[in-house]
Amino acid sequence: MYQNPFTERFLVIAEKPSVARTIAQVLVCEDKKDGYLEGPDGVVSWCFGHLAEYAMPEAYDERYRKWSLEALPIIPDKWKLEVTGDKAKQFRVLKELLSSNEFAYAVNACDAGREGQSIFDRVYELSGSHMPVKRLWISSMEDAAIREGFEKLKPGTAYDALYEAALCRERADWIVGMNATRLFSCLYGQTLAVGRVMTPSLAMV
Repeated sequence: MYQNPFTERFLVIAEKPSVARTIAQVLVCEDKKDGYLEGPDGVVSWCFGHLAEYAMPEAYDERYRKWSLEALPIIPDKWKLEVTGDKAKQFRVLKELLSSNEFAYAVNACDAGREGQSIFDRVYELSGSHMPVKRLWISSMEDAAIREGFEKLKPGTAYDALYEAALCRERADWIVGMNATRLFSCLYGQTLAVGRVMTPSLAMV
């Protein structure tokens, strides 16, 4: 049987349930709980993709509930994250796990890339956790690759710049999408969805 490379009880958070199940199988976490899988040495849980999203304009100011040219541009001074209703239950599970004293640190096992980094860091930020974080960075879900990845965990802080890059992209998408969509919809009297990537891509097609 595979010997976990952990000397303390571990908490692993994956991006999707299917990935969590694969990792849990390798780490021998087979006991199904509500929102996570548990084993003798630790716990494996998951997000459902982006659990936390940037709030809609009206969450910043009620005057943005009505679409008008006078209200533009909408640029938040302080960004707000919200958990959508259908994912709130899983977020509560993660928040409770990230607030627990039984784990020495959490392992970010979300996908290796900018989006995966953002998915974990958003949940971590919104949970208010101060638990130390380590990063699993693998490109294969083969058992051998997972085992090797857990033996080479890196400090979560090594990927802070990647999260900052994700924030820049996400906030640019929000600012362009919210403002341009409202601008053109008001100008032409019908709902016209405009996005930073979608609109130029459709134009090229």
